[in-house]
Amino acid sequence: MKVILIEDVKGTGKKNDIKEVKDGFGNFLIKNKKAVSYTNKSNEVLENQIKDKQQKDEEELKLCQKLKSELEKLEINISVKTGKQGKVFGSISSKQISEELKKRNYSIDKKIIEAENLNVLGVHLIKIHLHKKITAELKVILQGGD
Repeated sequence: MKVILIEDVKGTGKKNDIKEVKDGFGNFLIKNKKAVSYTNKSNEVLENQIKDKQQKDEEELKLCQKLKSELEKLEINISVKTGKQGKVFGSISSKQISEELKKRNYSIDKKIIEAENLNVLGVHLIKIHLHKKITAELKVILQGGD
């Protein structure tokens, strides 16, 4: 029996794979909505879904490229309290950077911002993982305030 997997099935295959399986296992997969029976119509639907997904991925990639170029032109200045020798009290987190970006109408989740140990005055380059293929570098400047 030939089936098209609707989701990943351990030991059998990944989503959208076309697999030849034994009749009993194929019926089990279909009954549990993990696969559909392979027909010309179901194969055509699969191909259309794959094309749509590719188009969406390309559009998302273009948007991320545009956002990357905008972010790399941007500079964020943050005033912080400092102690002796320019040492910052505490440190700047990805959440604070995300909030600064929101003030500038960029909705970027703090989870994709790679900001570690921003506790020294000066210029820091922060990585923002916009897409698995695209990483932007944002310039964050820490300035002594109070």
